[in-house]
Amino acid sequence: MDKPQILQDIISAGLKKQDEEKIKTLYRENTINLAKQRANDIQYGGDHYKKMGIQPWDVCDTWPIEQQIGAHRHGVLKYIMRLGNKDERLKEAQKVLHYAQKLVEVLEKEKAGGK
Repeated sequence: MDKPQILQDIISAGLKKQDEEKIKTLYRENTINLAKQRANDIQYGGDHYKKMGIQPWDVCDTWPIEQQIGAHRHGVLKYIMRLGNKDERLKEAQKVLHYAQKLVEVLEKEKAGGK
């Protein structure tokens, strides 16, 4: 198998054929939703982080920009690599998109000159 080139290919590689349409729909819906909400405002797979006074991402947001980028790249990688091994694949794919959204937000902040 050739190495996947984009996030959607990586996610799809771990899915059964019948799940691919679910992922495409999820991708379209989340692309629309991502423009409306910040990553810190949503959570997939429960509300355990939302119940905390300070969420882990709040702590990461205080780190130097390169450390923030590394943390969110790790999150994307973690959920891609474990796809289907812990939680339902669709839920884990949502988490991949969630971390990717946070990574995009940090990269936009970096581009704008934020630290």
